Amino acid sequence: MAQAQIPLETGVETHSSLHRPWRWYEYFTYNIDHKVIGIQYLVTAFVFYLIGGLMAVGMRTELATPDPDFVSPELYNALMTNHGTIMIFFWVVPAAIGGFGNYLVPLMVGARDMAFPNLNAIAFWMNPPAGLLLLSSFWFGGAQSGWTSYPPLSEVTANTAQSMWIVSLVLVGTSSLMGAVNFVITILKMKVPSMQWDQLPLFCWAILATSVLALVSTPVLAAGLTLLLFDINFGTSFFKPDAGGNIVIYQHLFWFYSHPAVYLMILPIFGIMSEVIPVHSRKPIFGYKAIAYSSLAICLLGLFVWVHHMFTSGTPPWMRLFFTISTFIVAVPTGVKIFSWVATMWGGKIRYTSAMLFAVGLLSMFVLGGLSGVTLGAAPFDVHVHDTYYVVAHFHYVLFGGSVFGLYAGIYHWFPKMTGRMMNESLGRVHFVMTFIGTNLTFLPMHQLGTHGMPRRVAMYDPQFESLNKLCTFGAFMLAFSLIPFLINAIYSWVKGPKASGNPWNALTLEWTTDSPPIVENWEELPVVTTGPYDYGFDRLKEAEEAVSSP
Repeated sequence: MAQAQIPLETGVETHSSLHRPWRWYEYFTYNIDHKVIGIQYLVTAFVFYLIGGLMAVGMRTELATPDPDFVSPELYNALMTNHGTIMIFFWVVPAAIGGFGNYLVPLMVGARDMAFPNLNAIAFWMNPPAGLLLLSSFWFGGAQSGWTSYPPLSEVTANTAQSMWIVSLVLVGTSSLMGAVNFVITILKMKVPSMQWDQLPLFCWAILATSVLALVSTPVLAAGLTLLLFDINFGTSFFKPDAGGNIVIYQHLFWFYSHPAVYLMILPIFGIMSEVIPVHSRKPIFGYKAIAYSSLAICLLGLFVWVHHMFTSGTPPWMRLFFTISTFIVAVPTGVKIFSWVATMWGGKIRYTSAMLFAVGLLSMFVLGGLSGVTLGAAPFDVHVHDTYYVVAHFHYVLFGGSVFGLYAGIYHWFPKMTGRMMNESLGRVHFVMTFIGTNLTFLPMHQLGTHGMPRRVAMYDPQFESLNKLCTFGAFMLAFSLIPFLINAIYSWVKGPKASGNPWNALTLEWTTDSPPIVENWEELPVVTTGPYDYGFDRLKEAEEAVSSP
């Protein structure tokens, strides 16, 4: 991005300290540099991803046969509960928002750090103890009531472990609120004055919408979980029907947050897609304003669809109709984004780097997951397949085929910026092929399992489903093994990979105008924006127009 420069404020850092790279052990300490915090989030989240993945492998190994011959039903319930919890609250959300958001937002808006650096560091350091508390619950049998923890089941099984699960999620939710406040203030108040709103990178629009959504919905979940904690430990009866409580109220409180949580996981990924695709297609983004405003539309509409998770909970017909319609409507801004990404690639000079492969893979996965989501939004069909493996197939195509593919695209794209080194593209392609095939082998057969009636959340099932479950288990192991080339690639490249130039992709957003990795205060002189973040080819077009008009 073309730019002039504003000198660094005097007295902030010496020239030598600005350029001193962070030592490895400083990433394990309290640090207020947003870039360090971003990497801390990413690495910590990836460790939990490995733990959650091991739980998934254990579950799929058990489900390879109809009988409980690998783990006990109680342990299976604990693995299932904590797998879902870890993947959502300790992997996708922290990696997408905390990791990429913290690292990139200040760089993209031309700021030296987040608005509240200490609050940022505190928000991160609430995550490791929350995760350890969750894992420690296995000493007490592990929470066994599913990641939704519906009462009365959550009030009568493994009460100590369930309480630890609740406290863990409240800690994570508090961290999320701190981060959301920080992002909103940073984007609204700290972007360089020369950056107009229609020059704000689309990733920042996505993080802004995500943060507003988190601020509105997260306190509702915290309230529901706190009331559940009181019911379990202090004799209250908020959700105990035999004592005047109402279990459906818990479902409303839980899903008012937990359906928007889907957008907390996918909106930052949409932002990553909007950065990766135009760079590797060498074309301006199609429909910049449509993509930006659709993020805000999803933020608003996402608050009015939660009851489609409760169509079988005695909801009246008028409510089913309203939330069926709202579910269909919320698909529209998502379709706008997908259309814009495809239109951006159309006719572009696409470079099939590892980042671009995962971005294209996400498109195919998310479209399939989105279509099955629309079918689940229709009350008559949802009642038929509710609590079957059709639902499992749907949200894994959206969250694994969507969120995780997007996280991989972001890692391959910004790895040179974060480390100053390039990843190996051959290993990246192997990683993509194994992940793409493994994902489809694991989750595509689940659509048929669900429509034929196999219930979810159970370790034992009818023998007629065994062959498809073996195929799903084989795919799950392929997904597990796909991490081997990625880990080798990431670790080796970080240590000994070829040095990256400051801007290896020839991108135009501001993070690529500083060193790779960036210096402590990001720039010695703050940038001044003179072109749009996606104006690829505009200079040559202008030169051609001038040549034609000149005599």
